Amino acid sequence: MRGLFDETAAHYDRINSVFSFGTGRWYRRRMLKRAGLRPGQKMLDVAVGTGLVAREAVAITGAENVIGLDMSPGMLQECRRLLPIQLVQGDAMDLPFADKSMDFLSMGYALRHVADLHKTFSSYHRVLKPGGKVLILEISRAESRLMQKLLFLYLGRVVPFLSGMAASRASRRLMDYYWDTIDHCVPYQDIITAMKDAGFHDVRCEVSCGIFRAYMGRA
Repeated sequence: MRGLFDETAAHYDRINSVFSFGTGRWYRRRMLKRAGLRPGQKMLDVAVGTGLVAREAVAITGAENVIGLDMSPGMLQECRRLLPIQLVQGDAMDLPFADKSMDFLSMGYALRHVADLHKTFSSYHRVLKPGGKVLILEISRAESRLMQKLLFLYLGRVVPFLSGMAASRASRRLMDYYWDTIDHCVPYQDIITAMKDAGFHDVRCEVSCGIFRAYMGRA
């Protein structure tokens, strides 16, 4: 999986604009603010990728306060080219940061890639200061069968095809993988339960367009 992300890093922003239905920047910035990110707060963006969430965080709290973490050297290289923030290679389930060192933690559309929710959320809770906020953006299965069928046609067929045409074969494989992880994603109720079990309070989930979910909580 790391190799696939490395291969597609240069094309990721382009194919993401197709994949995300154009929700883009306004949605990410709006959710960061709704989750509680404020100017001057120190924030960790897990699975930073090319920096799509981190860019909006920089506009709120400043580049000097944002740290990006990712397992993919290729994604970190692309992010480094685009954003003047501190970048670290690492694993979401074992964050290489001190206890109670962050005011805010975000993760954009990458929770489907982690192997263990409980380890991941426990790691997040550990690095957040008491009262620190977390925001996890994710795409889930649609509750409507008709909507899920339409998603399959678009995300499972059209987007991989367009990604392969516009970018590379690796991009098509990545989009095929993305659809598989969405189609078999963990139910949102399980994610909420896992966050609470890890020690988060005031956990809630806001839904947009029936599939975009924003999980928020307080350490």
